[in-house]
Amino acid sequence: MKEKKCNLNLILYEIRNISGNFFTHFFGIVFPILMSLILSKSVGSQVPEAIRGEVVTSIIISMSMVCPMAIILIGYPSNYSQEVEKGVPLRMRLFGYSEKSVILAKVIAQLIFLTGALGIFAIAVTNLIDVQKPAFSSLLCLTACLYLLAVIFFILSHAITNILKKFGPTFFVSMALYFLTMIVCGMMGVSTDQLPKALQAVAYTLPMTYIANDFIDFWQGGSYNFGPLIQSFLFLGAVSGILLLFASYKNKRVIR
Repeated sequence: MKEKKCNLNLILYEIRNISGNFFTHFFGIVFPILMSLILSKSVGSQVPEAIRGEVVTSIIISMSMVCPMAIILIGYPSNYSQEVEKGVPLRMRLFGYSEKSVILAKVIAQLIFLTGALGIFAIAVTNLIDVQKPAFSSLLCLTACLYLLAVIFFILSHAITNILKKFGPTFFVSMALYFLTMIVCGMMGVSTDQLPKALQAVAYTLPMTYIANDFIDFWQGGSYNFGPLIQSFLFLGAVSGILLLFASYKNKRVIR
């Protein structure tokens, strides 16, 4: 059978799969908007008016990361793990779709859905919350970081699913990673500096910490040392890549 390439029908099929997932809609769209409203009101009311705009905007920057984290770190493995359990990847290969074509379609579909979610989030928070207007370069930097996080989370989620292969364990691990990351990276109203030293050491290996805590410093312009942020992206990407290689090696041994 001739190998079928990634095409529009396959991408639309993956988008329908994403759209039918409750966890993706709630945690990826509704939850960050609700958290933005709650934290901006509760935390914003406790700080002096002179810095309220900066504090609220910092919260919105943090909550924007919830969209890729939830959609891809929770939504994707919950869908894909059920596909693995039902043997869908094998059936796709029998229908002539290579693994690379299917994965490419999944990545494109996830990024398309993420774009829509970020658009809804941006419209909601800018209309409901008083957010500082960013410099174009700062907004571009945040957007690039969100999509880079999405790609890394996809690799990580794909690896975890292929290692565990069951919906229950996969969902538990992905949900635990989601909430632990939010807590450690200072995205739940508790600053990273307030955490124990051991957790701080973990937090500063993750790019989400730098985005949540530092991006407000150059949100309306200015300079920033991107070195630690780039190193954290490389570290998270390397860990995700190693897990994916391990999953691939594990599956090859099972097949043999």
